[in-house]
Amino acid sequence: MEDYKIFLDLAIILVTAKYFGIFARRLNAPQVAGEIVAGLVIGPSVLGVVQNSDFIVQIAEIGVLLLMFSAGLTTDLKKLVKTGPVAFLVACCGVFVPLVGGTSLYRVFYGAAGSEGFYRALFIGCIMTATSVSITVQALREMGHLQGMVGTTILSAAIIDDVIGIIVLTFVIGLKSDDVKPSGVIIQTVLFFLFTVVVGVIFYRIFKFIDERHPHTHRLSILGLALCFALAYIAETFFGIADITGAFAAGIILCSIKDSDYIAEKIDINSYMLFGPVFFASIGLKTDISDIDASIIWFSIAFIVVALVTKIVGCGLISRVCRFDMGDSLKIGVGMMARGEVALIIAQKGLAVGMMEPVYFTSVILLIIVSSIATPLILKSLYAGFPEREDTPSC
Repeated sequence: MEDYKIFLDLAIILVTAKYFGIFARRLNAPQVAGEIVAGLVIGPSVLGVVQNSDFIVQIAEIGVLLLMFSAGLTTDLKKLVKTGPVAFLVACCGVFVPLVGGTSLYRVFYGAAGSEGFYRALFIGCIMTATSVSITVQALREMGHLQGMVGTTILSAAIIDDVIGIIVLTFVIGLKSDDVKPSGVIIQTVLFFLFTVVVGVIFYRIFKFIDERHPHTHRLSILGLALCFALAYIAETFFGIADITGAFAAGIILCSIKDSDYIAEKIDINSYMLFGPVFFASIGLKTDISDIDASIIWFSIAFIVVALVTKIVGCGLISRVCRFDMGDSLKIGVGMMARGEVALIIAQKGLAVGMMEPVYFTSVILLIIVSSIATPLILKSLYAGFPEREDTPSC
């Protein structure tokens, strides 16, 4: 009978996420901020009525994939190509500056004597390199700016950022273990994108053929969803790339067919009704603040500040160099500062290989919550104060 508790948990999550989201919108805040707070309230930190079970984790993972697939479907491919060089530079600076900042922070607090201390400091910096595009995507979609030049740059840079971040993680772990070959990860990454290009051409033609003969049919949405899950599985299993990258690639493959908006509409129904709210609420559910002491509080505060500021500085400054105006540069910097599932994956990997103590996991969770709530709020304020430019900057 205990297995049936998952239905009660889902009911609680959906109701609380919905009404906290409505309350957030009445306060002129994005709905996702309310959904994250809902997870915090019903989770172990406050009421404790819902536990973060494996089932909820899996549902939340599907929510991430659907969100990224939908983001790919609604991407303007021409703008994506135009922002490619700029996005790459933004991603590189968005990795380098937080990496240096996180490493320096750990050394200031605890020192880094010996190789072991240096590895731990470097790993803290590695956690800061991650960007959670899903939070920003949802906020930009709610505001109607996802397909603008700034939104496209953020989306492109975040995808590239995660790839670079995983490569950096592999190098950092490789400093301590002889079993990991960084060169192998670079090769796998390149092979995945080559594979995606080849598969993309094939499946684009297949879907275009189906779309011409059976427009606006459910089979398009079902087959598109299957492609999303398949590429997510292939990315993780065969290439060691984050599954969200595979899901986004599936959306990019289909974004140019006539019925891409129709597919996105059907996918959004599932995401909005179940998988999206569970994903955003699960961020709050992961947090348990009962065991935090004074030392970890001070480190966590500094960790959060450095993580947010280094992303804004790194991504914002290079955006300014690439001829974005000050307002748009700030939007890109703020849009890149959210942390989420990739930061958790990196932190969990650090725990597994002994490069991070469990106590610092609390700092990562708090960073995810603070950045996930702050990013949509600040973005909304920036868009209200600085209208977006229509022209395309270039370095």
